[in-house]
Amino acid sequence: MVYVNMFPYWNEVKYTKEPFAAKRLKQAMLCFISLGLFFCIIPVMACADHDEEHYMKPVSNPVYKQVCGACHFAYLPELLPSGSWRLILDNHGQYFGTDTGIDMNTKDAILQYLIGNAAEQSRAKRSKKIMKSIRGNLPTRITDIPYIREKHDEVSSDVFNRKSVGSFSNCVACHTTAEQGIFEDDNVVIPK
Repeated sequence: MVYVNMFPYWNEVKYTKEPFAAKRLKQAMLCFISLGLFFCIIPVMACADHDEEHYMKPVSNPVYKQVCGACHFAYLPELLPSGSWRLILDNHGQYFGTDTGIDMNTKDAILQYLIGNAAEQSRAKRSKKIMKSIRGNLPTRITDIPYIREKHDEVSSDVFNRKSVGSFSNCVACHTTAEQGIFEDDNVVIPK
């Protein structure tokens, strides 16, 4: 093991004729290091809490992302309550009239991920608003959530019918940061 002295002058100072100055120098260095750590670590911790309370978490399950994201935007689990995710996936292999072709183990793994990260589990402000707006109902489409419909009430239906958008359910067409869980108005770009 190699010892590396990160403070080469530290040892030199303690042997000087001025022990008080050496002590003050060490205290100043420790103070400087402590403040540096404080101002580096605390903002990161605060930012993590801030993000968790303001934004939804990006999709982190590779199976869900691969299977469901193969046909459409892999919707963030926090957009629906767990009961809605159950209704969607417990439809005997059918997904809105289409055979999914996924096996039971894959379906169960996806369902567990969605339930564990559903809207009622979330600290994100939008998930809380979604839960409040559904009033105990279990929508099977994100576009049927009253809060989501209300947020889009000023958008003309012509926009959703554009070839560049496709439909109301294509979040990523306009919400440029949807995959990161950020649905702020500042990040909306409506394509022509």
